[in-house]
Amino acid sequence: MVLASLSLGEPCWGKPWHWLKPLRHYLRHRPDLWRQSSHSLTSAAQVLALAATILGPGSPGAWALDVQITPTHPQLGDTLSVVVHTADDPAPQLRLNQQVYPLFPLGGDRFRALIPTTPQTQPGPQRLDVSAAGEVRQISWNLKDRSFPIQRIWLPPGKDDLGSDLEFDRVDAFKTLVSPKRLWQGAFLRPTSGEVTSIYGIRRYYNGEFAEDYFHRGVDYGAGTGTPVVAPADGIVALVGYEANGFELHGNTVGLDHGQGVLSIMIHLNSIQVWTGQFVKAGEVIGTVGSTGAATGPHLHWGLYVQGQAVDPVPWREGVFE
Repeated sequence: MVLASLSLGEPCWGKPWHWLKPLRHYLRHRPDLWRQSSHSLTSAAQVLALAATILGPGSPGAWALDVQITPTHPQLGDTLSVVVHTADDPAPQLRLNQQVYPLFPLGGDRFRALIPTTPQTQPGPQRLDVSAAGEVRQISWNLKDRSFPIQRIWLPPGKDDLGSDLEFDRVDAFKTLVSPKRLWQGAFLRPTSGEVTSIYGIRRYYNGEFAEDYFHRGVDYGAGTGTPVVAPADGIVALVGYEANGFELHGNTVGLDHGQGVLSIMIHLNSIQVWTGQFVKAGEVIGTVGSTGAATGPHLHWGLYVQGQAVDPVPWREGVFE
């Protein structure tokens, strides 16, 4: 008998057939083991030995849940992709540090959660709990520390104490968006030309005073006023704010909802060429570089938020998230 051709409608070796289904599902996502199983497993003993090797001893129900985390060696600022394979539960749950993260279907019986980390996340051992079909798996990994540079910023008089309740309320509301449909496809685009002038995660002194709770929540691109700014990925325009209407700190602002809690915010714009509710394609012009708000000169600040936290946008430009 070969595992690849097992009939899942009949008893096998005196036990109900259903315990084999999760194992066969797991093997289909492991081509190396699937080739082995489909060509060399000819007895119940061999199947059981392979199952024990892959999943360890325990009840057959344990074979119904598989969890994969990437990147395998994350550091502060990374977004973690947690993919859950479960053949028996249409609504698995994931919890990290008492916080529940939404899992979105990828197709078939695969689900994914995106978990943000920032310079303010505690590095070291981490553990998440995944539950499905009455089973709970505890997954552990190590989050590496990361050194972030220090930058000194001198703001001109009148721009060193900016920020209105209106803009903070609207930006905070934007960051909470978690739309169910994924709109982005593949790698995110560079949103404008010009060199990177400030990387993600920088700590800062403002006018000589260290900002204790601050880290640079995005990437800055130095470019001339009027340089086009494009959408880094498909999305819905969910935030438009103007300096003239109270966006004192952010300046002219556009926020894009890419779906499933992934959001881009573009600030300090000179002009805005989109409207709230508009669908934009990756590469479509949404505005131009400027120096509105608290800016020392013309540049684009691109912030990328995942589940409300500012993550490093660079890995997203490398296409690591399907």
